[in-house]
Amino acid sequence: MRSFSISPIEMCSSLWRNRELITASAKREVLGRYRGSIMGLLWSFLNPLFLLAVYTFVFSLVFKARWNVESDSKVEFALVLFAGLIVFNLFGEVINRAPMLVISNPNYVKKVVFPLEILPVVTLLSALFQGLISLGVWLLGYLLFFGLPHFTILYLPLVILPFLLFVMGLSWTLASLGVFLRDVSQFIGTVVMVLMFMTPVFYPVTALPEEFRQWLYLNPITPVIEQARDVLYWGKHPDFSLLGIYTLASATVAWLGFAWFQKTRKGFADVL
Repeated sequence: MRSFSISPIEMCSSLWRNRELITASAKREVLGRYRGSIMGLLWSFLNPLFLLAVYTFVFSLVFKARWNVESDSKVEFALVLFAGLIVFNLFGEVINRAPMLVISNPNYVKKVVFPLEILPVVTLLSALFQGLISLGVWLLGYLLFFGLPHFTILYLPLVILPFLLFVMGLSWTLASLGVFLRDVSQFIGTVVMVLMFMTPVFYPVTALPEEFRQWLYLNPITPVIEQARDVLYWGKHPDFSLLGIYTLASATVAWLGFAWFQKTRKGFADVL
């Protein structure tokens, strides 16, 4: 039986070696999502705008939520909320789909030459494309109401890249677990929904009593959302020491997820 390397070098070299296949697969997935619909890729713009309008109405008008006690601006609320949603929606889409990635592609499992490890990466790139579209919508809104964004927006890739490593590591782990434990897909859907409300997406961290804020920061999505808002809207520099720690932790999660996937993939064919 063929053995699969679990080294970090193999993780990186596999992604580079299969870069053309990953790109083609991600492009096919993005286009296939809207194939047959009348408006096609236009839905990539309309869906986030619709969700933003609903969330803004519910939380700013019904629940009277505010990011800044001195401001009653609905535009500010919408843009700060949207910045958090962009990050969380990327996480939610990838993680929700991860447990079914291998199960829904049994033909790939039977092909010894197919690099199964790229499946989570393809999903991540597809979600990242949607995230970039949403970011474009955010930038358009900021330009219309406030003019040119802060130069700190250039730090956004430094904030997001470690997060992508973290999401990819979780996706590899869940893709493998989903083969052996079919209940994982049901469980993960509930976890993601709970995380949405346990992450400062709809409210600032300062809305919580001070003794509870430290628990909120145990959520690995919280620092990413907070720093993304800092560089996008508030014009603040990211916390580079925190980013350094987060990058090391995310790289470790990515490698552990890859190693688990490689260790268990020999059993995929037997189960499927």
